[in-house]
Amino acid sequence: MPKGLRIAVGVIGGLCLLSGLNWVVDPVEAAKSLELMLPDGMARSTVIGDMGSFFLGLATLVLLGAITLRAHWLQAAAMFFGLAAIMRTLAWAMHGAGFAAAFIAIEVVVAAFLLFASTRAE
Repeated sequence: MPKGLRIAVGVIGGLCLLSGLNWVVDPVEAAKSLELMLPDGMARSTVIGDMGSFFLGLATLVLLGAITLRAHWLQAAAMFFGLAAIMRTLAWAMHGAGFAAAFIAIEVVVAAFLLFASTRAE
């Protein structure tokens, strides 16, 4: 993998790591960054736990891909970004959610980029 591509992948992993850590240290701000109202009680536990684990898991996959240059780590991360875009679209189409075009676009572009990077790994 060319050095510039590896650095770009690392930046994506670093941003996911920062987002995941933000769910640990400042979940109210993390929720705001996603236009999400942080609920109370058990729902708060679920949102913080699920969102934090999602971003920390993504960071782990992306950074493992950047460090080891193993395509399967980047493909797994791309799958999660792609599924997030699909789920947002289904939320809009089936459940009355607002259409999150900007978030969906980012997720699709990042998924495609990680799939491209995976073809340059190994």
